Amino acid sequence: MANILVVDDNPAIVELVKINLEMQTHTVYTAHDGVQGFAVAQQELPHLIILDLMMPNVDGYTVCQRLRKHPNLAKTPILMLTALGDLDDKIKGFDSGADDYLVKPFEIPELLVRIRALLRRTEASVPSSATKEILTVGDFTLMPDSLEVQLKDNTIKLTPTEFEILNALVQNHGQTISLGKMLQDVWGYSPDDDVETLRVHIRHLRVKLEKSNAEVKYIETIYGGGYRLWPEGKA
Repeated sequence: MANILVVDDNPAIVELVKINLEMQTHTVYTAHDGVQGFAVAQQELPHLIILDLMMPNVDGYTVCQRLRKHPNLAKTPILMLTALGDLDDKIKGFDSGADDYLVKPFEIPELLVRIRALLRRTEASVPSSATKEILTVGDFTLMPDSLEVQLKDNTIKLTPTEFEILNALVQNHGQTISLGKMLQDVWGYSPDDDVETLRVHIRHLRVKLEKSNAEVKYIETIYGGGYRLWPEGKA
């Protein structure tokens, strides 16, 4: 199973999460502030990090940014676990480099499902005979082993979550993929309250894809339906 780091200044939360993760046979490391959390992450190189935002000394946003700049931790999945539940907070969290975002109070089964989804995506990004297949559709060439997409002459680096979302869109290109199916394909579950998280990821993905040519749109929002990918772009 996985090595997981839990960083939170609330001892009760840390103990609750630790016990439940150990029941799933994970190895759990803990830290109670941002400075200690970053230090433990560098030392242990966990497979996944659960990170609180409001902590003394260094907040979770700053820790997340530092982790994303660390050569050995840049791809480590980060799940933000916080009482800050506004959309602006989520946007700031994803802008900092988080892969997922869960608001307190939370249910343990949902936490475990999200952890399994993050670990599954991380395993899928490890090069193997099953993941080296390169898929080309229109202007897109997906490269699973490096989590990159070649878009015309540009090579774009994606997070594991962004790659999974784009892969789902490519697999269904030209068709509308519903929010529920997208959540099921990428996260493995489809709670209604996670729609905003998906929308934030789509927003980030659009920025990356359209950076070189703002006149061309690749991901279309189908209001009341979901999203559709145009592989050659749509003016």
